[in-house]
Amino acid sequence: QVQLVESGGGLVQPGGSLRLSCAASGRFSSISAMGWYRQAPGKERELVATVTSGDNTNYADSIKGRFTISRDNAKNTVYLQMNSLKLEDTAVYYCNADGWTTSWYNFRSWGQGTQVTVSS
Repeated sequence: QVQLVESGGGLVQPGGSLRLSCAASGRFSSISAMGWYRQAPGKERELVATVTSGDNTNYADSIKGRFTISRDNAKNTVYLQMNSLKLEDTAVYYCNADGWTTSWYNFRSWGQGTQVTVSS
């Protein structure tokens, strides 16, 4: 019932920037939090950043100060501005949304992922 569509991934040089976007659509009552996770080949998926509907943010230490998460509640869209990208930021980035269905059950939805490659 809830679909997430990501965009903005690509290939950049070290020190470059990318802006990821993720829009939620479908039938749901509310979204309490949205965020970004990433997974490099052979590694576990890890938290990048999350933001609640009240604009409380949480960042992984590895990207703190370089990435900024924001959301447009009216559009159910979350953004991730990535600056000063490093080689170790290379991963598939997944959008996530936590919320409530129209029947008021909790849900967690994931996007299909967008590739971010940082290479010189």
